[in-house]
Amino acid sequence: MAALLSPLLDLLTVQGTVTETEPVAARLRRLRIEGDALSGLTVRPGQQVKVLVGDGLTQRTYSIWRYDPEGAVELCVMDHPGGGPGARWGSGITVGDRVRLRKPEGTFTLRPDAAHHVFVGEETASVAFGAMLSALPDGARISGCIETETAADRLPLPYSDRLNWTIRTGTSLPDAVRRLAPEPGGIAYVAGEARTVQHVRQVLVREAGWDRRAVLTKPFWAPGKRGLE
Repeated sequence: MAALLSPLLDLLTVQGTVTETEPVAARLRRLRIEGDALSGLTVRPGQQVKVLVGDGLTQRTYSIWRYDPEGAVELCVMDHPGGGPGARWGSGITVGDRVRLRKPEGTFTLRPDAAHHVFVGEETASVAFGAMLSALPDGARISGCIETETAADRLPLPYSDRLNWTIRTGTSLPDAVRRLAPEPGGIAYVAGEARTVQHVRQVLVREAGWDRRAVLTKPFWAPGKRGLE
């Protein structure tokens, strides 16, 4: 079926070849995808790409870890229980494999001119956070709370020493934000599990006095719902 639709897919997607794979955390693997069609794309830190996986017709969304304008996109794919199309694709991909993906998209992106950048999320958010943090200068005011299943699941994020790291069995993310008590006046980037994202947003807006427009949210997943970005 994918072969029959190839001309249409060529119009909707770009292609590249996997040139590198490496583990970057206990359950995360970095993929570098290179190709002439990937050069000169417009990419904003925090954006995502939709990748065709499995039979070539199923799409899964991945945040961009790094982008090289010369023609390379780097993703971090998670090994997680459930064995869905994305998990199977991510665990089986190897150097030399061809990959189809759509061009970068999404509005959950860095606001570089903010006076203060606050990052709140977990493993599924940390890839986007990595791209955003990499784009900030040394003098930027940065804080936040990142939750992971174990310490080994922590991505090597820029400015990680300015972030509060928690383990999932300990302090909840909403409580971690209460302890952090970030003052209004900056931009908060909140992403991860849908209900937790909403709870954190409520803490910032209702309890800490943040303007709703200053809290950017992205629900990457929800229990029992497939395909939620």
